[in-house]
Amino acid sequence: MTGSAGPVMSREEVDRELARLSAEREAVEAALLALQDHPGRRLLEGAVLSGRTEERWSVAEPGLTLLWALFDRYVEALASARAVRSRRVRPSSPELAELSELLRGRAVTVPGGQLPDVPRQLGGPARLVEQVSLAQLLDRMNAWYATVLDVVNAADAVWSALPARIDLLLAELRRVRTLAGSVGVQAGAHPLGDDIGSLERELTALRAEVLTDPLALWRPARVPAQRGTDPGAATTQGVVDTERFDRAGRALDGVRVELEQLLRLRDEADERLQQVADLLQRADATLVEARQARGEVLAKIAATEVPAVPGPLSALRERIHQAAELQQNGQWHRLAPLLDTLEEQAAKELTRARQSLGEVTAPLAVRAELRGRLDAYKAMAARLGVAEDPEVIERYEKARWLLWSAPCDLRAAAAAVARFQQALRPASGAHGAAPRDAPPSGGGQHYYGQQNGQGV
Repeated sequence: MTGSAGPVMSREEVDRELARLSAEREAVEAALLALQDHPGRRLLEGAVLSGRTEERWSVAEPGLTLLWALFDRYVEALASARAVRSRRVRPSSPELAELSELLRGRAVTVPGGQLPDVPRQLGGPARLVEQVSLAQLLDRMNAWYATVLDVVNAADAVWSALPARIDLLLAELRRVRTLAGSVGVQAGAHPLGDDIGSLERELTALRAEVLTDPLALWRPARVPAQRGTDPGAATTQGVVDTERFDRAGRALDGVRVELEQLLRLRDEADERLQQVADLLQRADATLVEARQARGEVLAKIAATEVPAVPGPLSALRERIHQAAELQQNGQWHRLAPLLDTLEEQAAKELTRARQSLGEVTAPLAVRAELRGRLDAYKAMAARLGVAEDPEVIERYEKARWLLWSAPCDLRAAAAAVARFQQALRPASGAHGAAPRDAPPSGGGQHYYGQQNGQGV
Protein backbone atom coordinates (compact mmCIF):
# COMPACT_ATOMS: atom_id res chain seq x y z
CA MET A 1 0.00 0.00 0.00
CA THR A 2 1.30 3.46 -0.88
CA GLY A 3 0.18 7.03 -0.27
CA SER A 4 1.36 10.62 -0.73
CA ALA A 5 4.14 9.91 1.78
CA GLY A 6 5.33 6.87 -0.21
CA PRO A 7 5.06 3.23 0.95
CA VAL A 8 3.08 2.63 4.11
CA MET A 9 5.36 2.14 7.07
CA SER A 10 5.28 -0.96 9.23
CA ARG A 11 4.65 -0.81 12.96
CA GLU A 12 8.37 -1.21 13.69
CA GLU A 13 9.25 1.54 11.22
CA VAL A 14 6.66 3.83 12.79
CA ASP A 15 8.08 3.25 16.27
CA ARG A 16 11.65 3.87 15.13
CA GLU A 17 10.65 7.06 13.29
CA LEU A 18 8.76 8.35 16.33
CA ALA A 19 11.79 7.71 18.54
CA ARG A 20 14.11 9.47 16.10
CA LEU A 21 11.81 12.46 15.71
CA SER A 22 11.36 12.71 19.48
CA ALA A 23 15.14 12.83 19.93
CA GLU A 24 15.37 15.51 17.25
CA ARG A 25 12.64 17.51 19.00
CA GLU A 26 14.63 17.46 22.25
CA ALA A 27 17.82 18.52 20.44
CA VAL A 28 16.01 21.37 18.66
CA GLU A 29 14.43 22.58 21.89
CA ALA A 30 17.80 22.54 23.70
CA ALA A 31 19.41 24.47 20.85
CA LEU A 32 16.62 27.07 20.83
CA LEU A 33 16.86 27.55 24.58
CA ALA A 34 20.62 28.00 24.33
CA LEU A 35 20.14 30.54 21.56
CA GLN A 36 17.54 32.34 23.63
CA ASP A 37 20.02 32.66 26.52
CA HIS A 38 23.04 33.46 24.31
CA PRO A 39 24.87 36.57 25.65
CA GLY A 40 25.37 37.81 22.12
CA ARG A 41 21.61 37.76 21.48
CA ARG A 42 20.88 39.70 24.67
CA LEU A 43 23.52 42.31 23.74
CA LEU A 44 22.12 42.65 20.23
CA GLU A 45 18.60 43.17 21.54
CA GLY A 46 19.74 45.91 23.92
CA ALA A 47 22.23 47.71 21.65
CA VAL A 48 21.76 50.67 19.32
CA LEU A 49 22.97 49.13 16.07
CA SER A 50 24.13 50.55 12.76
CA GLY A 51 25.66 49.51 9.47
CA ARG A 52 26.07 45.88 8.55
CA THR A 53 25.03 44.65 12.00
CA GLU A 54 21.76 46.57 11.93
CA GLU A 55 21.02 45.22 8.47
CA ARG A 56 21.68 41.59 9.33
CA TRP A 57 20.04 41.69 12.76
CA SER A 58 16.88 43.20 11.28
CA VAL A 59 16.58 39.94 9.31
CA ALA A 60 17.85 37.56 11.98
CA GLU A 61 15.91 38.91 14.98
CA PRO A 62 12.43 37.96 13.62
CA GLY A 63 13.92 34.58 12.78
CA LEU A 64 14.18 33.69 16.46
CA THR A 65 10.47 34.26 16.96
CA LEU A 66 9.79 32.32 13.76
CA LEU A 67 11.91 29.42 15.00
CA TRP A 68 9.76 29.03 18.10
CA ALA A 69 6.58 29.21 16.00
CA LEU A 70 7.89 26.54 13.62
CA PHE A 71 9.02 24.45 16.55
CA ASP A 72 5.48 24.60 17.99
CA ARG A 73 4.11 23.28 14.66
CA TYR A 74 6.72 20.54 14.75
CA VAL A 75 5.74 19.57 18.31
CA GLU A 76 2.03 19.62 17.42
CA ALA A 77 2.55 17.37 14.38
CA LEU A 78 4.64 14.96 16.41
CA ALA A 79 2.02 14.92 19.18
CA SER A 80 -0.70 14.10 16.61
CA ALA A 81 1.33 11.14 15.37
CA ARG A 82 1.87 9.89 18.92
CA ALA A 83 -1.85 10.12 19.60
CA VAL A 84 -2.65 7.94 16.60
CA ARG A 85 0.03 5.45 17.60
CA SER A 86 -1.24 5.19 21.16
CA ARG A 87 -4.69 3.98 20.11
CA ARG A 88 -3.64 0.35 19.79
CA VAL A 89 -0.65 -1.79 20.47
CA ARG A 90 -0.91 -3.13 16.96
CA PRO A 91 -2.25 -0.34 14.72
CA SER A 92 -4.52 -1.23 11.81
CA SER A 93 -3.62 -0.69 8.18
CA PRO A 94 -5.59 2.61 7.98
CA GLU A 95 -3.78 3.81 11.11
CA LEU A 96 -0.40 2.85 9.67
CA ALA A 97 -1.28 4.76 6.50
CA GLU A 98 -2.27 7.77 8.60
CA LEU A 99 0.94 7.55 10.64
CA SER A 100 3.00 7.30 7.44
CA GLU A 101 1.33 10.45 6.17
CA LEU A 102 1.89 12.28 9.46
CA LEU A 103 5.53 11.27 9.82
CA ARG A 104 6.73 11.43 6.20
CA GLY A 105 4.10 13.20 4.19
CA ARG A 106 3.35 16.88 3.77
CA ALA A 107 1.10 16.92 6.79
CA VAL A 108 2.28 20.16 8.49
CA THR A 109 0.52 23.36 7.49
CA VAL A 110 2.38 26.63 8.01
CA PRO A 111 1.60 30.15 6.81
CA GLY A 112 3.50 30.91 3.62
CA GLY A 113 5.05 34.09 5.09
CA GLN A 114 6.72 32.07 7.82
CA LEU A 115 9.21 30.42 5.47
CA PRO A 116 11.12 33.37 3.95
CA ASP A 117 14.40 31.47 3.96
CA VAL A 118 13.47 29.78 0.64
CA PRO A 119 15.18 31.83 -2.13
CA ARG A 120 12.41 31.27 -4.69
CA GLN A 121 9.91 32.94 -2.38
CA LEU A 122 11.80 36.24 -2.51
CA GLY A 123 10.94 36.69 -6.20
CA GLY A 124 7.89 34.44 -6.54
CA PRO A 125 4.24 34.97 -5.60
CA ALA A 126 3.33 34.99 -1.94
CA ARG A 127 1.52 31.93 -0.55
CA LEU A 128 -1.09 32.03 2.16
CA VAL A 129 -0.24 28.55 3.43
CA GLU A 130 2.18 25.80 2.58
CA GLN A 131 2.22 22.08 3.26
CA VAL A 132 5.57 20.61 4.34
CA SER A 133 6.80 17.39 5.91
CA LEU A 134 8.46 17.15 9.29
CA ALA A 135 11.84 16.61 7.57
CA GLN A 136 11.35 19.71 5.41
CA LEU A 137 10.25 21.70 8.42
CA LEU A 138 13.37 20.61 10.32
CA ASP A 139 15.61 21.56 7.39
CA ARG A 140 14.14 25.03 7.26
CA MET A 141 14.43 25.41 11.01
CA ASN A 142 18.08 24.43 10.72
CA ALA A 143 18.61 27.06 8.02
CA TRP A 144 16.97 29.79 10.06
CA TYR A 145 18.82 28.69 13.18
CA ALA A 146 22.15 28.98 11.34
CA THR A 147 21.19 32.45 10.08
CA VAL A 148 20.40 33.72 13.57
CA LEU A 149 23.34 31.95 15.20
CA ASP A 150 25.78 33.37 12.66
CA VAL A 151 24.87 36.93 13.59
CA VAL A 152 24.76 36.22 17.32
CA ASN A 153 28.09 34.38 17.42
CA ALA A 154 29.89 36.93 15.26
CA ALA A 155 28.67 39.89 17.31
CA ASP A 156 29.53 38.13 20.57
CA ALA A 157 33.02 37.24 19.31
CA VAL A 158 33.77 40.86 18.39
CA TRP A 159 32.29 42.24 21.62
CA SER A 160 34.27 39.71 23.64
CA ALA A 161 37.55 40.45 21.85
CA LEU A 162 37.76 44.19 21.33
CA PRO A 163 35.94 46.61 23.72
CA ALA A 164 37.87 45.64 26.84
CA ARG A 165 41.18 45.72 24.96
CA ILE A 166 40.36 49.10 23.47
CA ASP A 167 39.52 50.43 26.94
CA LEU A 168 42.88 49.20 28.25
CA LEU A 169 44.68 50.83 25.34
CA LEU A 170 42.82 54.09 25.93
CA ALA A 171 43.81 53.97 29.60
CA GLU A 172 47.43 53.42 28.56
CA LEU A 173 47.09 56.31 26.12
CA ARG A 174 45.95 58.60 28.93
CA ARG A 175 48.99 57.55 30.98
CA VAL A 176 51.24 58.26 28.01
CA ARG A 177 49.64 61.69 27.57
CA THR A 178 50.45 62.49 31.20
CA LEU A 179 54.07 61.48 30.59
CA ALA A 180 54.13 63.59 27.45
CA GLY A 181 52.93 66.64 29.36
CA SER A 182 55.68 66.16 31.94
CA VAL A 183 58.33 66.58 29.23
CA GLY A 184 56.65 69.47 27.43
CA VAL A 185 55.07 67.47 24.60
CA GLN A 186 51.74 69.03 23.65
CA ALA A 187 49.48 68.79 20.62
CA GLY A 188 50.33 71.48 18.11
CA ALA A 189 53.76 72.02 19.64
CA HIS A 190 55.39 68.64 19.00
CA PRO A 191 54.72 65.80 16.51
CA LEU A 192 54.36 63.30 19.37
CA GLY A 193 51.55 65.39 20.85
CA ASP A 194 49.76 65.33 17.50
CA ASP A 195 50.28 61.56 17.27
CA ILE A 196 48.73 61.05 20.71
CA GLY A 197 45.67 63.10 19.76
CA SER A 198 45.28 61.20 16.49
CA LEU A 199 45.54 57.85 18.29
CA GLU A 200 42.88 58.87 20.80
CA ARG A 201 40.48 59.85 18.03
CA GLU A 202 41.14 56.60 16.17
CA LEU A 203 40.58 54.41 19.24
CA THR A 204 37.45 56.31 20.27
CA ALA A 205 35.99 55.93 16.78
CA LEU A 206 36.94 52.24 16.72
CA ARG A 207 35.28 51.62 20.09
CA ALA A 208 32.06 53.31 18.92
CA GLU A 209 32.05 51.21 15.76
CA VAL A 210 32.64 48.01 17.71
CA LEU A 211 29.69 48.72 20.00
CA THR A 212 27.22 49.69 17.26
CA ASP A 213 28.42 47.65 14.28
CA PRO A 214 30.46 44.65 15.49
CA LEU A 215 29.92 42.71 12.25
CA ALA A 216 31.97 45.33 10.41
CA LEU A 217 34.98 43.83 12.20
CA TRP A 218 34.12 40.17 11.59
CA ARG A 219 35.74 38.18 8.81
CA PRO A 220 33.65 35.00 8.28
CA ALA A 221 34.74 31.70 6.80
CA ARG A 222 31.51 29.83 6.17
CA VAL A 223 31.21 26.13 6.93
CA PRO A 224 27.93 24.90 5.37
CA ALA A 225 25.59 22.71 7.37
CA GLN A 226 25.00 19.15 6.27
CA ARG A 227 21.44 18.14 5.47
CA GLY A 228 19.76 16.33 8.34
CA THR A 229 22.34 17.32 10.94
CA ASP A 230 21.75 18.89 14.32
CA PRO A 231 20.48 22.50 14.21
CA GLY A 232 23.67 23.63 15.87
CA ALA A 233 25.82 22.13 13.13
CA ALA A 234 25.36 25.01 10.66
CA THR A 235 27.60 27.75 12.03
CA THR A 236 29.92 30.43 10.80
CA GLN A 237 33.58 30.30 11.64
CA GLY A 238 35.77 33.34 11.28
CA VAL A 239 38.11 35.76 12.98
CA VAL A 240 37.81 39.18 14.53
CA ASP A 241 39.50 41.84 12.41
CA THR A 242 41.96 43.47 14.85
CA GLU A 243 44.13 45.21 12.24
CA ARG A 244 43.12 48.74 13.24
CA PHE A 245 43.49 47.94 16.93
CA ASP A 246 46.88 46.31 16.41
CA ARG A 247 48.09 49.23 14.30
CA ALA A 248 47.05 51.68 17.02
CA GLY A 249 48.84 49.56 19.61
CA ARG A 250 52.05 49.58 17.59
CA ALA A 251 51.81 53.33 17.09
CA LEU A 252 51.32 53.84 20.84
CA ASP A 253 54.36 51.67 21.53
CA GLY A 254 56.40 53.89 19.24
CA VAL A 255 55.19 57.04 21.02
CA ARG A 256 55.97 55.46 24.40
CA VAL A 257 59.53 54.60 23.32
CA GLU A 258 60.20 58.18 22.20
CA LEU A 259 58.74 59.57 25.43
CA GLU A 260 60.87 57.22 27.50
CA GLN A 261 63.92 58.57 25.69
CA LEU A 262 62.85 62.10 26.61
CA LEU A 263 62.35 61.01 30.23
CA ARG A 264 65.85 59.54 30.29
CA LEU A 265 67.10 62.81 28.87
CA ARG A 266 65.41 64.69 31.70
CA ASP A 267 67.17 62.48 34.24
CA GLU A 268 70.55 62.63 32.45
CA ALA A 269 70.53 66.22 31.19
CA ASP A 270 72.65 67.65 34.04
CA GLU A 271 75.30 64.98 33.64
CA ARG A 272 75.40 65.23 29.86
CA LEU A 273 75.64 69.03 29.90
CA GLN A 274 78.46 68.77 32.44
CA GLN A 275 80.27 66.30 30.20
CA VAL A 276 79.96 68.72 27.28
CA ALA A 277 81.35 71.52 29.47
CA ASP A 278 84.22 69.27 30.57
CA LEU A 279 85.11 68.43 26.97
CA LEU A 280 85.18 72.11 26.04
CA GLN A 281 87.25 72.91 29.13
CA ARG A 282 89.79 70.28 28.13
CA ALA A 283 89.78 71.63 24.58
CA ASP A 284 90.42 75.17 25.88
CA ALA A 285 93.27 73.96 28.11
CA THR A 286 94.78 72.10 25.16
CA LEU A 287 94.59 75.23 22.98
CA VAL A 288 96.27 77.26 25.75
CA GLU A 289 99.03 74.66 25.89
CA ALA A 290 99.33 74.79 22.10
CA ARG A 291 99.71 78.59 22.14
CA GLN A 292 102.40 78.35 24.83
CA ALA A 293 104.17 75.61 22.88
CA ARG A 294 104.02 77.72 19.71
CA GLY A 295 105.87 80.55 21.48
CA GLU A 296 108.46 78.08 22.68
CA VAL A 297 108.92 76.64 19.20
CA LEU A 298 109.30 80.08 17.63
CA ALA A 299 111.95 80.90 20.23
CA LYS A 300 113.88 77.61 20.16
CA ILE A 301 113.58 76.35 16.56
CA ALA A 302 115.03 78.34 13.69
CA ALA A 303 113.55 78.75 10.20
CA THR A 304 110.35 76.86 11.06
CA GLU A 305 106.83 77.69 9.89
CA VAL A 306 104.61 77.00 12.90
CA PRO A 307 100.83 76.87 12.21
CA ALA A 308 98.63 79.34 14.06
CA VAL A 309 96.57 78.05 16.99
CA PRO A 310 92.81 78.49 16.43
CA GLY A 311 90.63 80.14 19.04
CA PRO A 312 87.65 78.57 20.83
CA LEU A 313 84.29 78.31 19.01
CA SER A 314 82.15 81.06 20.53
CA ALA A 315 79.03 79.81 18.75
CA LEU A 316 79.36 76.49 20.53
CA ARG A 317 79.42 78.22 23.92
CA GLU A 318 76.28 80.14 23.00
CA ARG A 319 74.48 76.91 22.16
CA ILE A 320 75.43 75.50 25.55
CA HIS A 321 73.70 78.48 27.18
CA GLN A 322 70.69 77.81 24.96
CA ALA A 323 70.64 74.17 26.08
CA ALA A 324 70.75 75.23 29.74
CA GLU A 325 67.74 77.51 29.19
CA LEU A 326 65.79 74.71 27.51
CA GLN A 327 66.57 72.47 30.47
CA GLN A 328 65.36 75.07 32.97
CA ASN A 329 62.13 75.57 31.00
CA GLY A 330 61.49 71.83 30.68
CA GLN A 331 61.65 71.88 26.86
CA TRP A 332 63.03 68.35 26.73
CA HIS A 333 61.81 67.59 23.22
CA ARG A 334 63.83 70.58 21.93
CA LEU A 335 66.80 69.85 24.16
CA ALA A 336 67.22 66.27 22.89
CA PRO A 337 68.50 67.02 19.35
CA LEU A 338 70.47 70.07 20.57
CA LEU A 339 72.28 68.05 23.23
CA ASP A 340 73.16 65.32 20.73
CA THR A 341 74.68 67.98 18.47
CA LEU A 342 76.58 69.60 21.34
CA GLU A 343 78.14 66.30 22.40
CA GLU A 344 79.29 65.61 18.85
CA GLN A 345 80.70 69.11 18.32
CA ALA A 346 82.43 69.18 21.74
CA ALA A 347 84.20 65.91 20.94
CA LYS A 348 85.29 67.35 17.57
CA GLU A 349 86.51 70.52 19.30
CA LEU A 350 88.73 68.52 21.65
CA THR A 351 90.09 66.51 18.71
CA ARG A 352 90.81 69.75 16.84
CA ALA A 353 92.67 71.19 19.84
CA ARG A 354 94.78 68.05 20.25
CA GLN A 355 95.59 68.05 16.55
CA SER A 356 96.68 71.70 16.75
CA LEU A 357 98.92 70.94 19.74
CA GLY A 358 100.51 68.05 17.86
CA GLU A 359 101.16 70.18 14.79
CA VAL A 360 102.68 73.01 16.87
CA THR A 361 104.96 70.79 18.96
CA ALA A 362 106.17 68.64 16.05
CA PRO A 363 109.50 70.55 15.70
CA LEU A 364 110.23 70.06 19.41
CA ALA A 365 109.51 66.37 18.97
CA VAL A 366 111.93 66.22 16.05
CA ARG A 367 114.63 67.92 18.15
CA ALA A 368 114.02 65.50 21.04
CA GLU A 369 114.26 62.54 18.63
CA LEU A 370 117.57 63.83 17.25
CA ARG A 371 118.95 64.31 20.77
CA GLY A 372 118.00 60.75 21.59
CA ARG A 373 119.78 59.48 18.48
CA LEU A 374 122.91 61.46 19.33
CA ASP A 375 123.04 59.95 22.83
CA ALA A 376 122.53 56.47 21.39
CA TYR A 377 125.38 56.95 18.89
CA LYS A 378 127.65 58.27 21.69
CA ALA A 379 126.99 55.13 23.73
CA MET A 380 127.76 53.02 20.62
CA ALA A 381 131.07 54.88 20.16
CA ALA A 382 132.05 53.98 23.73
CA ARG A 383 131.23 50.28 23.13
CA LEU A 384 133.30 50.32 19.92
CA GLY A 385 136.22 52.00 21.68
CA VAL A 386 136.33 55.05 19.39
CA ALA A 387 134.95 57.60 21.86
CA GLU A 388 138.40 59.25 22.09
CA ASP A 389 138.90 59.47 18.32
CA PRO A 390 139.37 63.18 17.43
CA GLU A 391 137.09 63.05 14.40
CA VAL A 392 134.36 61.31 16.41
CA ILE A 393 134.70 63.86 19.19
CA GLU A 394 134.60 66.77 16.74
CA ARG A 395 131.47 65.52 14.99
CA TYR A 396 129.74 64.76 18.29
CA GLU A 397 130.46 68.23 19.69
CA LYS A 398 129.23 69.85 16.47
CA ALA A 399 125.92 67.94 16.57
CA ARG A 400 125.50 68.56 20.27
CA TRP A 401 126.13 72.27 19.91
CA LEU A 402 123.51 72.53 17.14
CA LEU A 403 120.88 70.56 19.11
CA TRP A 404 121.34 72.42 22.36
CA SER A 405 121.63 75.94 20.94
CA ALA A 406 118.68 78.29 20.52
CA PRO A 407 117.25 78.78 18.05
CA CYS A 408 118.01 75.29 16.81
CA ASP A 409 118.53 74.70 13.09
CA LEU A 410 116.89 71.29 12.70
CA ARG A 411 118.19 70.67 9.19
CA ALA A 412 121.80 71.36 10.18
CA ALA A 413 121.39 69.37 13.39
CA ALA A 414 119.96 66.39 11.53
CA ALA A 415 122.88 66.48 9.07
CA ALA A 416 125.41 66.72 11.96
CA VAL A 417 123.85 63.70 13.71
CA ALA A 418 124.08 61.75 10.43
CA ARG A 419 127.78 62.66 10.02
CA PHE A 420 128.49 61.59 13.59
CA GLN A 421 126.84 58.24 12.83
CA GLN A 422 128.94 57.85 9.66
CA ALA A 423 132.11 58.45 11.72
CA LEU A 424 131.35 55.22 13.59
CA ARG A 425 131.13 53.02 10.49
CA PRO A 426 134.83 52.28 9.85
CA ALA A 427 135.24 51.28 13.48
CA SER A 428 132.17 49.12 13.45
CA GLY A 429 133.33 47.52 10.16
CA ALA A 430 136.66 46.64 11.77
CA HIS A 431 134.88 44.87 14.56
CA GLY A 432 132.31 43.13 12.37
CA ALA A 433 128.79 44.00 11.28
CA ALA A 434 127.04 46.94 12.87
CA PRO A 435 125.00 46.10 15.97
CA ARG A 436 121.39 45.34 15.28
CA ASP A 437 120.24 48.06 17.66
CA ALA A 438 122.18 50.73 15.70
CA PRO A 439 119.91 53.27 13.99
CA PRO A 440 119.99 53.23 10.17
CA SER A 441 122.21 55.69 8.35
CA GLY A 442 120.62 59.03 7.67
CA GLY A 443 117.69 58.27 9.99
CA GLY A 444 117.59 61.74 11.46
CA GLN A 445 117.48 63.38 8.07
CA HIS A 446 114.80 61.03 6.83
CA TYR A 447 112.59 61.63 9.88
CA TYR A 448 113.01 65.36 9.72
CA GLY A 449 112.12 65.33 6.06
CA GLN A 450 108.85 63.57 6.90
CA GLN A 451 108.02 66.18 9.50
CA ASN A 452 108.86 68.96 7.09
CA GLY A 453 106.52 67.40 4.57
CA GLN A 454 103.74 67.79 7.11
CA GLY A 455 104.25 71.53 7.40
CA VAL A 456 106.62 71.62 10.41
